[in-house]
Amino acid sequence: MSDDATQTRQREIATEHLLFKVMEYVEARHAGLLDFMEQSLDHLGDPATDGTKDDEAVRKIAKGMIVGARKQGVN
Repeated sequence: MSDDATQTRQREIATEHLLFKVMEYVEARHAGLLDFMEQSLDHLGDPATDGTKDDEAVRKIAKGMIVGARKQGVN
């Protein structure tokens, strides 16, 4: 049986994959989604209330996901 950290990692991997596929699919059919998402990043932040809070790191991850979706596209 997996521990909590392993299950969390596995959920994150699965969620990220599915989100990428949704982003690619919608962008291919309704151009502009990725631009819209990119424009929203200024409002994205890390909800942590301790020393691990890092808004820029969260934005960097989101930006990387958008860049990845743009590169991958739907074949």
